[in-house]
Amino acid sequence: MKQQISFSFSLVLLFLHCSQTLSQPPNAAPAKAPAVATAPPLAATSAQASPPVMVPVQVSKGPVNVIKILQKAGHFAIFTRLIKSTQEDIQLFSQLNDSRDGVTIFAPTDGAFSAIIKSGVLNSLTDHQKIELVQFHIIPRVLSTANFQTVSNPITTLAGSGSRFTLDVITTESMLNVTTGLTNTSVSAIVYTDSQLAIYQVDKVLLPLDIFSPKPLAPAPAPPKPIKDDGEESPMIPEDTSGSVICMVHNTLFMFGVGIVTAAIPL
Repeated sequence: MKQQISFSFSLVLLFLHCSQTLSQPPNAAPAKAPAVATAPPLAATSAQASPPVMVPVQVSKGPVNVIKILQKAGHFAIFTRLIKSTQEDIQLFSQLNDSRDGVTIFAPTDGAFSAIIKSGVLNSLTDHQKIELVQFHIIPRVLSTANFQTVSNPITTLAGSGSRFTLDVITTESMLNVTTGLTNTSVSAIVYTDSQLAIYQVDKVLLPLDIFSPKPLAPAPAPPKPIKDDGEESPMIPEDTSGSVICMVHNTLFMFGVGIVTAAIPL
């Protein structure tokens, strides 16, 4: 009797399970994912984290602008003002435009000028001396760092050459040293370089001997000669004529005596 009850209960459970399964709708096919619209490729911008590339610079007609290059580089404001106030920017334009030799510039930073500004030396220079100071930093030909290894010292600048405008450059594997006899400094950066122009940063002003070395003292003037007054005669110094007077007296007496004797002798 117990077995029949268990069997009947199992049939009921099986029936309920089958009814539940048959009542469910068949599984629907999985819905396709919506198509993702493909965005157009973005144009390359400087904000993208891509490695920089070397962009070839198109050589423009005419010379490059030295003033704009120094202004864009920054910390060359004093040197830029000196170039413009002395009108050496016109000379640079002519050198870059009319000559194939190019230009090399040693550009002192604003910090390099601080010493001679605080001491008042820069303001004490004449206009001509300021021109020479600017010209002393300019070589009238373009020199790369490799060219300095074979260049002959002293180097001629726009200010001239000779012992009073000496500019020597000494190169090593990792250093470019510049000396003038009063200044000794090194090139600390390459500001700009191409086939026409090379600008090198220096952290000291290049002081030429002709302007900043002590000048030799002039010889003391000779004492003035006494001025003779034309209206007065120079005093005559009396000569010692005593001997002559005595001799004349003796001769006179002798002649007087001879005359007396002659007169006493009868002819």
